[in-house]
Amino acid sequence: IFYQIFYRRVSLYEKKLLLKNIFVSIICQYNLPIMKELLYLKDEQLKGFVEKLFMGYRETFADAKKILDKHSIGIAHHKVIHLLSIYEGITVSELMKKLKVTKQSLNRILKDLIKLEVISFEKDKKDSRLKHVFLNEKGKQLFNEIFSVQKKRIYRAFLNSKSEEVLFFDNVLKKIINE
Repeated sequence: IFYQIFYRRVSLYEKKLLLKNIFVSIICQYNLPIMKELLYLKDEQLKGFVEKLFMGYRETFADAKKILDKHSIGIAHHKVIHLLSIYEGITVSELMKKLKVTKQSLNRILKDLIKLEVISFEKDKKDSRLKHVFLNEKGKQLFNEIFSVQKKRIYRAFLNSKSEEVLFFDNVLKKIINE
C-alpha cells in the first residue's frame, strides 16, 4: 500500500482514499472503540452535538442578556461590541464580512451604538473612504461588564476539563467555523 501511495502515480483522491483505508484498518485491528464510534457517527449523535451547540450558545448569551437589556440592546449589538474589542479599529466593510450581514443591518446597529455613545469612528489616513470603528472608554466598560459575566461560565467549564479536552474543543470549534 505504501508503494502505491509514494511511488506509483496516483491521484490525490486515490492517495487520500488509501490513507483513509489504512487508518480504518488500524483502528479496527487494534479495536479502538472511541475512534470507531467517531468514524460512524449516526444522525442522532450529530443532532445531539448540534443541540449542545444551541444550548451552549443559549446559556452563554443568556448570562449577558440582563446587561444587554439594561442598555436596551440585543445580541447583534453584543456581537459588534465583542468584535470591536478584539479587532480595534476594524473597518466597517471588514466588520460586515466578519458578521456576514448587510451594510443596512450593520448601519442600524452602529447607529444604536452611537446613540449609546460607546463607539467612535476615524477616517483612514491613506484612504478617506474607509472608516475605522473603535470602542471608546464607555464602550470598553460595557464590553468588560458583559464579558465578565460570560467568562465565568466558560472559565468554570474549562476548569472542570482536562487541558487536552480544552485544546480538542478549540480545534473542533475552529473546524466547525472553517477557520
